[in-house]
Amino acid sequence: MTDTLKKNLLPNLPYLLFVIVFANVGEAIRVAPGADISAKVLGLSEGFSLAFQSLWPGNGMDWLAGIAGTAIMRAAVYLRGKNAKKYRQNVEYGSARWGTKADIAPFMDPKPENNIILTLTEGLMMSGRTKNPAHARNKNVLVVGGSGSGKTRFFIKPNLMQMHSSYVVTDPNG
Repeated sequence: MTDTLKKNLLPNLPYLLFVIVFANVGEAIRVAPGADISAKVLGLSEGFSLAFQSLWPGNGMDWLAGIAGTAIMRAAVYLRGKNAKKYRQNVEYGSARWGTKADIAPFMDPKPENNIILTLTEGLMMSGRTKNPAHARNKNVLVVGGSGSGKTRFFIKPNLMQMHSSYVVTDPNG
C-alpha cells in the first residue's frame, strides 16, 4: 500500500461499520409495522429484531440511509476536530516548538524600559492595560537557580535598575 492510500483509507475504515449499522437502522424503520410515524415508533423494537437478523440489509434505500447517516457522522467528527481549542493543525498533540519573535510580541511593550527583562531580546510588559485583554499576564516572577547561576547578576539587578515597579527581593543566603 502506498503512503497516501494508508493515510486516506485507514482513518476512514471504521466508517464502513457505521454504514452497516445505519443501513440496518434504516431497514428497521422501514420494516417496522405501522403506516404513520407514530405507529412506526411504537413498532420499532419489532423492526430492529427483524432488521438485525441479517448483517446485510437488502433494500437500496437502506444502504442510502446508511451512507447518509455515516456522512453526517463523518462531518460531525471533522467539524469537531476542526474547531477544537488548543489544537495546532497538522502537528502531533504535545509536541513543542521554539517560540519566535512573533509569539512574544503581543506581551512586550514597544518601549524596552517598560518591560520586565527576561532575556536580551524578550521581555514582559508592565502595563496592566494591554490592547487585547487576552494578552494580560501576571507580573509576578520567581527566579530559581543554583548558587552561582547568575540570578542576581543577570535578572535581579538589571530589573531593579529600571525602577518601574515595586519589588520584593529575598535572598536566604544574605
